[in-house]
Amino acid sequence: MRDAAEKRIGHLYPKIQITEDLAKKRLDLKPLVGKELTVIAWLWARTVKSSNPAFSHVHVPLVSSFVLCSKTGKEAYVQPIVEGDNYQFTVKLGPPFVGAEKGTKLARGANFRCILSDTAMEGNYIKSEGRARGMSVKMMAIVAEGVGGRIYLPPSKEMEEIAKNVNPIWKPELILPEDARAFWTPAYGVCTYGDLFTPRQLIALTVFSDLVQEAQVKIREDAIVAGMIDDSLGLEMGGQGAKAYAQAMSIYLALIVSKTADSNNSFCPWEPAAQCSRQLFGRQGIPMLWDFAEANPLHSSSGGFSTNFEGSLRSYSCMPSGRIAGFAKQHNASSSHASEGKVISTDPPYYDNIGYADLSDFFYIWLRRSLQGVMPDLFATLSVPKAEELIASPYRHGSSEKAESFFLDGMTQTMRGLVEQSHPAFPVTIYYAFKQSETENNGTSSTGWEIFLEAILRAGFSLSGTWPMRTEMTAALKNNTNSLASSIVLVCRKREVKDPQVSRREFIRELNTVLPESVADMISGAVNSPVAPVDLSQAIIGPGMAIFSKYSAVLEADGSPMSVKTALQLINRFMAEDDFDHDTQFCLHWFESVGWTEGKFGEADVLARAKGTSVEGV
Repeated sequence: MRDAAEKRIGHLYPKIQITEDLAKKRLDLKPLVGKELTVIAWLWARTVKSSNPAFSHVHVPLVSSFVLCSKTGKEAYVQPIVEGDNYQFTVKLGPPFVGAEKGTKLARGANFRCILSDTAMEGNYIKSEGRARGMSVKMMAIVAEGVGGRIYLPPSKEMEEIAKNVNPIWKPELILPEDARAFWTPAYGVCTYGDLFTPRQLIALTVFSDLVQEAQVKIREDAIVAGMIDDSLGLEMGGQGAKAYAQAMSIYLALIVSKTADSNNSFCPWEPAAQCSRQLFGRQGIPMLWDFAEANPLHSSSGGFSTNFEGSLRSYSCMPSGRIAGFAKQHNASSSHASEGKVISTDPPYYDNIGYADLSDFFYIWLRRSLQGVMPDLFATLSVPKAEELIASPYRHGSSEKAESFFLDGMTQTMRGLVEQSHPAFPVTIYYAFKQSETENNGTSSTGWEIFLEAILRAGFSLSGTWPMRTEMTAALKNNTNSLASSIVLVCRKREVKDPQVSRREFIRELNTVLPESVADMISGAVNSPVAPVDLSQAIIGPGMAIFSKYSAVLEADGSPMSVKTALQLINRFMAEDDFDHDTQFCLHWFESVGWTEGKFGEADVLARAKGTSVEGV
């Protein structure tokens, strides 16, 4: 597929020749004069009209950093050269000039300076320009393949014209969602999924997507020659012959193409330390990016189709093989019967954290182009179905209150189904990971954690344990973002209500009787499975909620049922010192765990949410 693609689009990704003119300014290029180097990536900056009236006829660059390589001894950077109302970029080697790492940024967010006049360009101005006129792009540098590493070259007018003067035969027109938390680009005029790609990237990805269908025909022919039966039945019809085999292979190929899209769009940053382009999805969202790396999809480096192909093969080789086949279905979990009589362990949506359906459209548009003929039912819609997605999305439901109600009702119904369907001999384990939300509406606060627990209890589960578990890599995108560094595993069983109700005073008395023994078991139990101090506050919720959930109701002094939020506060109070506030409780326990040394954000996040606060709040 890669070779076939090169025959069709190789002219759009030409090599660059080292000329005498280039070598005059760069002695390191002298030995390479006359040679043609393969381009690994083209580095671009978005541009908008200058906010200074004297230069409003010029599009000026929005650059987050001029640094190309930060490795000691191999430093390289882009040097802007300003002459009147013109500017150009060149590439220099050695330690960068002061402020190069800041580019033309003045502050966080969309705050830049005009490279011609130093006039400040605020975020609102850049947004209005982007929406009204659209942003342009300007090439800043070229990264080529060298014998001993990367070679950084100044932009080429010819290269820039090749990239800009192309016309894609197809561009996805699906509108990006107006969810400002996860999708930042519409505010700047990047409003469709097609807008996320350069014209050249659209052509390349379209060619690769179409080659999946051609590969399917060739695979089927080869399978028949190899002796496989040709029953003309596809995968959806339960086929076992050459056609179904070819369709299965085309699914793997289409997944590789969609993965290639992740590293071939105009929101892929250049990484100066690793000297390579990065993929778009470093987080569960599409943030705005000002300068980007356009990778060469025909090259074997980061962003190349062959690189993604080989990486995917390594993953596929780790897949279990055997006589028992796994299966996956797209179903509404609240009405599904797939779990009947099964041992259930599930990882449900995390309240309002991630809108996977919206994010999936980025890959869906390319998968649909390749696989609509293979799986017509799955790809019947123009975009991923979203209405039934069980998350609390204010933009989708109109308000935070409606979104919260939708989540609570849907999760309660789903959990009720698990209560009835789960195997009675085994507990149900539920993974939950989230970042504490600090929201204040009409004087009341609400978090996904409390709402989720309420749904579990409403459904008829009793909670017997909450066990912290490390489920992700410890390195997050940044130290102040939640990348599911820690999860909580909730151990649940169908509730058998023996005691219909109890008073608040009796509930507190039982907590004070049971929890000391539970804590002792956690910190002095089996040597191989202690609960770390930072996790103790989270783990104690299990036995505390086990007491709360075994009753049909815990009654307040006025006769009203106690809320999950109040129960959590009372359980936390057991671990508190003299009824300090939530922030103080966090600080005391954090100091007890790490003292004056630095600690991991993920561990602080786990402790903070157990204490009813957040790291940012503290």
